[in-house]
Amino acid sequence: MKLIYRKQFIFISLGLFALIFPFLDTLFLVLVFLAGTLYFRRISPGSPVFKMLARESDTRTGKLTGLAQLFFIMTFLLLISYIIGSDKFPIFIIGGAYAITIFGDGVADIINIHDRKKNQNNIKMYTARSSIAFLISGGIFAFIVGVLIVTWKGPIIYPNPYGILFFLSVLGAITGALLESVTRDEDNIVIPFGSAMTMWLFYIFRFSYKMDNLIMVLVFAFALGYLAYRARIADISAMLSATLMGVIIIISSDISWFFTLLAFFFLGSLFTRYKYSYKKAHGLAEGKGGARGYKNVFSNSLAALSLAIAYRIFYPSYDLLLLSMYLGSIATACGDTLASEIGQTYKGEPRMITTFRKAPPGTDGAVSGLGQAAALFGSLAIALLAILFIPGIQNNYRIAATVVAGGFIGTNIDSVLGATLQQKGYLTNNGVNLFATISGAIVSGLIYVAGS
Repeated sequence: MKLIYRKQFIFISLGLFALIFPFLDTLFLVLVFLAGTLYFRRISPGSPVFKMLARESDTRTGKLTGLAQLFFIMTFLLLISYIIGSDKFPIFIIGGAYAITIFGDGVADIINIHDRKKNQNNIKMYTARSSIAFLISGGIFAFIVGVLIVTWKGPIIYPNPYGILFFLSVLGAITGALLESVTRDEDNIVIPFGSAMTMWLFYIFRFSYKMDNLIMVLVFAFALGYLAYRARIADISAMLSATLMGVIIIISSDISWFFTLLAFFFLGSLFTRYKYSYKKAHGLAEGKGGARGYKNVFSNSLAALSLAIAYRIFYPSYDLLLLSMYLGSIATACGDTLASEIGQTYKGEPRMITTFRKAPPGTDGAVSGLGQAAALFGSLAIALLAILFIPGIQNNYRIAATVVAGGFIGTNIDSVLGATLQQKGYLTNNGVNLFATISGAIVSGLIYVAGS
């Protein structure tokens, strides 16, 4: 076990390699990391270097796959920066992604190893503790590396360069922690690439977002995600997904928009546990005690996230239209979840939405009067909460009507997709949720435009 810890510390020490970023041109960095890729690929299992650097996954494969993958993806990112220009794809983003991977993943793995030793098993464990360690260590070192690079190579064009640098570092660390929690064997490809792309995206649109009180936004979003995890509403991946979404939605729109999305997750969790023992006995209950994972979060919220980003970009030209669509997507997700969780307790036989033939409870595309009432209730709840809490739409009953209609129709579109494409294997349940929430948003948008 001491040998495993020592290897982790050696892996973390490779993070010092980031110190060369400020002092070499991009092309030289490309060549250095390419040489490192080729070197790590050629090291034999019996060599002293392999024994010193090999982590558990490397030992299983007999190759330094992890480091070779990391240096390869860094070569790829640096090559992109060299081709399009470091002013468009800054080196500090790539250096930050490297630091997030080395320091964040390295520290998190030390905690995972300790937890495995404590629980006497060999299964890699993902806990809130290791994810928090990833966020803190990855974010701090990405910021430090970024400051060094920016100080040496030139400032960021932004009113508060170190503020945006800190924000991007933490946002990249959140992305890295999320990817670390959902990947198994390709961390050193997925984490640096995902972190870099997230930071790059928000760097490109940095003038479009509200960057006030960034630390407060980050702490608030993570605190809500952590509370959801502690309340068993979300697992680790969903906690980090909700944190990432919360930050993006708040800086793109308003905190009240995020509260509306959280209301859906709260209602969904509440009614997931409604008559849970009955649903479990009949094989209809959600797994993991009803706790949602990242796939559920993204499939139900990706449309809302995209519309929140669009709201900031196109504000104020299409503000109420995009708000109606945003709420319509959430109303669809809420209506569909409640229709499923409440409708499954229906004592009679539901009917297929496409043929009206009777079907067993829980069949994809089967609906009942109880489920339809639950869908209407879920859509109406989102509309009322929006009117109560989102500034600027108080007493705007036209928006409420578009949200209820979009949510209810979107829920039934979900049922149609479930009865057709999902049953034929063309879509998974998460895919159906994604297309249904997009449909609900479009319906709400069309109704709003028609009523204008």
